Amino acid sequence: MSKNQSRSSAQLWNLLSIFILVFTACIAGYFVLIFLNPNSSLNILPPGGSLFAPDPPTATPEPIKLQPTWTASPTLEMTPTDTPRPTFTPLFTDTPFSLVPPTRTPKPTNTPKAPFTAISVTQVASTLIHPEFECNWAGIGGTVVDENNSPVIGTVVVLRGFLSGSSVEQQNLSGINKEYGSSGFEFVIGNAPIASNKTLYVQLVDLNNIPLSAKVELTTSVDCSKNLILVRFKKNR
Repeated sequence: MSKNQSRSSAQLWNLLSIFILVFTACIAGYFVLIFLNPNSSLNILPPGGSLFAPDPPTATPEPIKLQPTWTASPTLEMTPTDTPRPTFTPLFTDTPFSLVPPTRTPKPTNTPKAPFTAISVTQVASTLIHPEFECNWAGIGGTVVDENNSPVIGTVVVLRGFLSGSSVEQQNLSGINKEYGSSGFEFVIGNAPIASNKTLYVQLVDLNNIPLSAKVELTTSVDCSKNLILVRFKKNR
């Protein structure tokens, strides 16, 4: 091979190489263009397209036909009339009755009688018991006996009430004041006769202050011949 032939062969290969490089650059530029714009007209396979099937026909939207509107037929208005409410018929109620005759109401029982009763209340001159005081004394005294008139010793006797605006509360035992008898008792109410009208009373009670007799209301006097009141209690049979 001559020198000129070698040079021609080298030039041919150079041209061929240049052509391949240019072609490769064109192919690369084409793919870059398709990648950047897939919907380009140069893309033979656009998205959604097919190389063998023709494009499907595009749907033509039809206008929606509205149904004719419904017109309500006129209604006749009725004038409301008052409908009377039904009357309530009361049910018959059963009248209760009993076959058992009513029980009789028991008669009230009598209040039990106290064990002792004041059988005498008298006003005398205190000089019968205390002659030394003459008229400078006032008081109440007496005795307690059983149903056989035997003395009852140790029974509690109380004097209560008001006298000259002051309350009175005294207590004694039968048998303390022997000058009235074996079961005698006494209360001193002043150093001179004094008048009062049933503001004082004497009564027998037990150790629990439960009454053993009714209250005996007393009336005192300013008369020296009535400055001592004698009360005699006797046990009931």
